[in-house]
Amino acid sequence: MGKKVVVVGAVAAGPKCAVRVKRLDPDAEVVMIDQDSLISYGGCGIPYYVSGDVPDEKELRSTNFHMLRDEYFFEKAKGVTTLTSTRVKTIDRPNKTVTAEHVSSGEVQEIGYDKLLLATGSEPIVPPLPGLDLDGVFTVNNLHKAIEIKDRIAKGQVGKAVIVGGGAIGIEMAEAFKDLWGIDATIVEMKSHLLPSLVDWEMADILARHLRDNGLEVFLAETAQEILGDGEGRVRGVKTDKREINGDMVIIAVGVRPRSSLAQEAGLHVSRGGAIVVNERMQTSDPEIYAAGDCVEITHLVSGQKFFAPLGSLANKQGRVAGDNICGVPSVFKGGVGSFIMKGFDMSIGSAGLTLEGAREAGFEADISLTSPIDRAHFYPTQAVTCFLMVFDRRSRRVLGFQGIGPMGDGILARINGAAPLLCEGGVIEDFNNIEMAYSPPFSAAIDSINAAAYVAENLCDERMRKIDMGKFFAYMDNPALEPDWVMLDVRHPKQADPFVEKFGPDRWLSLPYDEVRNRYEELPRDKTMVIICNAGSRSYEVQRFLDHHGYSNNTVLAGGINVVKRMNVDWLPPT
Repeated sequence: MGKKVVVVGAVAAGPKCAVRVKRLDPDAEVVMIDQDSLISYGGCGIPYYVSGDVPDEKELRSTNFHMLRDEYFFEKAKGVTTLTSTRVKTIDRPNKTVTAEHVSSGEVQEIGYDKLLLATGSEPIVPPLPGLDLDGVFTVNNLHKAIEIKDRIAKGQVGKAVIVGGGAIGIEMAEAFKDLWGIDATIVEMKSHLLPSLVDWEMADILARHLRDNGLEVFLAETAQEILGDGEGRVRGVKTDKREINGDMVIIAVGVRPRSSLAQEAGLHVSRGGAIVVNERMQTSDPEIYAAGDCVEITHLVSGQKFFAPLGSLANKQGRVAGDNICGVPSVFKGGVGSFIMKGFDMSIGSAGLTLEGAREAGFEADISLTSPIDRAHFYPTQAVTCFLMVFDRRSRRVLGFQGIGPMGDGILARINGAAPLLCEGGVIEDFNNIEMAYSPPFSAAIDSINAAAYVAENLCDERMRKIDMGKFFAYMDNPALEPDWVMLDVRHPKQADPFVEKFGPDRWLSLPYDEVRNRYEELPRDKTMVIICNAGSRSYEVQRFLDHHGYSNNTVLAGGINVVKRMNVDWLPPT
């Protein structure tokens, strides 16, 4: 008999490690232990099970050849002994044993190991709100709760849901309630925008507008204070610092944290944030014990700092690396950049790397380029506007992050996946200028969206372009007295510009079509700061370069243009 390997946790990293060990060392005795009765399921698929996109929960637990991943499967197909509904209580490191207890019978057994993997995952963060014990309050951290949520919906017991938390899971659950079941749903997010650690506010604002357009209520910068009951033990809504929101189901989705108490009690090194500390081989501070998945922290390959990235894709990679090293095969997991994508109704949003706020917190002299190109050749009939935000460092020209939002499909995914490897390798703006993306008119423009974002970043870095950010522009539009010497210079076609001129007046909004600027530029004011506006920003930049050449340097470009503005939460746009 070969070495004995014990794996604690059987959802993502644990099973990946267990089967990898058996492939590399068929003589190894592998025991996998999990406190749940349901194992090896796609947790990221839970919202799609609730929505009905995945009709049966067994699909989340099945292979792509439709075998159910249960104890029988792992024993007969993989050669892995699996103990479900069994909780590991303690680790005895000197004697290399774990003590495991069956959750219902209380039966205790001691299991020895040569190598141990901790894949204990994460647990939901539950804020200390009054009313958490009311019937109808759920977290979404395992398949059992998802089954119960869907069962209540199917029985007609849910008419309105309140989701506390505007992260990915909260948004996906809100969409699931509304899209298939027609249940009114409200998202309450304490931060000023959705997906606060994943994207910048410009991208999030577009998403929030889209969610509202599809019937969801979204309340931002609002804090849940209490879960309200009906006096008979059932939930009836949520009280925030601004209002009361009715609901007969409440989902708590404010995030997750590493489940690391077992490691901590065993004396292993745990970070200040509660994650198990591992090296690139996924070894803990005890070289005979490995850890992988949502319970560990990894290196951010842009900032160089440690971060928590609870993603099933990374968990599987880490489990494989742990399995390699357990079997003596040198293998490393260097870290990641937090690549992420999700859908919201018929829109997709994704990111990789740092946000602007995160980059500045990490010490970079960060700035952004904001672009709004079409997602395929302009002459192709299904072309549509997308929006991209590139975060870069002005000193080193290194690209620090890349974000995109646009129509549902593979367009945003392809650009995030194109950017992520360059971010991992420390790519600079010029690398993104020249990255080669596959081109065909039905799929992309000849100048790809990644290239276009990098061109703008290069122009900003080299001070060929001066821009005004959306936040400052919106502040002016809400209160012109902030910048009394500003005037908007709209270089779009008069049919597009005239409604703005009519609404705001020629003192605030000028129209001078792009193709007339060279002949009429002397009509422009020299005593005003001109904010040059077009649909996407490219014509504005050209006009800026021309005006600078002729001594009209009193100008700035609206980054992203009206394409971005029209997709955000603004109430001052004239009817078109």
